[in-house]
Amino acid sequence: MEDKSSLTELVCKIKHLKEEKEALILVHNYQPLEIHSVADIAGDSLELAREATKADARIILLAGVRFMAETAKLLNPEAKVLLSHPRAGCPMADMITADQLRRFKGEYPGSEVVCYVNSSVEVKAESDICCTSSNALKVVNSIPAEKQILFVPDQNLGTYAAEQSGRDIVVWKGFCSVHHSRISVEDVEKARHEYPGYTLIVHPECKPEVFHLADMIASTKGMADFVAENDRVILGTEVGLAEQLQFKYPKKKIVPLSREAICRNMKKSNLPLLLEVLQNESNEITIDQKIADSALKSLERMLAVS
Repeated sequence: MEDKSSLTELVCKIKHLKEEKEALILVHNYQPLEIHSVADIAGDSLELAREATKADARIILLAGVRFMAETAKLLNPEAKVLLSHPRAGCPMADMITADQLRRFKGEYPGSEVVCYVNSSVEVKAESDICCTSSNALKVVNSIPAEKQILFVPDQNLGTYAAEQSGRDIVVWKGFCSVHHSRISVEDVEKARHEYPGYTLIVHPECKPEVFHLADMIASTKGMADFVAENDRVILGTEVGLAEQLQFKYPKKKIVPLSREAICRNMKKSNLPLLLEVLQNESNEITIDQKIADSALKSLERMLAVS
């Protein structure tokens, strides 16, 4: 970790350079706290997608993971899109390939594919419509009632959407290793005991047996909106959100449900690396045009629904 004076100097250099290069820095909620100090926009996947669409910038630097930078490139193809770390990926996105999705669709002819945005651009290209955790229910309900739905790759978000909508949804058996494996029923029981009177909000990427015990199920934006109006909250998601919100609201009591819920890929970025990427305009995202055209349709359909 850099000392305070070094961090201040880095922040100043990055802010000066982004103005010089006409760059916009988009930062996901799970990024390290220091990264938020240079953010133009911070938010969840849906917020960042919307901002990428509107951005009038020569460069978009995405502090997050690869699928987010790919989404930004799809929605703003004229901008040069850079990823904050070249190997910041998403294990859930790697749990399904385009070939696997084609075979999955072949088993359920006539179905429509809802693809969680946490997926590769190739998988998006094989899907009918994308969704985020913020809008999954709205997306599912936009599909004609007679249609069977295939949901990829997150089984837990797909299960949540099925329960809430009453729709016939077949889920792919993918999952987020952080929410699925690092947040448990035992964590809920412990938190309820240690923090009586707190509101427990969990992310729908958690297992059903976890989110069934929550007071509220929400995306990271939903969690942030709730914290803005409430003072005692337990957050069942990646620890970065609790850290970010505690810094923003120092007088509130904000507790992570599991301190083991750490996304190593989200933590790969740091300020020295951001400065290097911006200086060299490295880690540029490029997408095959044919794949981009197909993937963009699924994203645009999502944004129209949202």
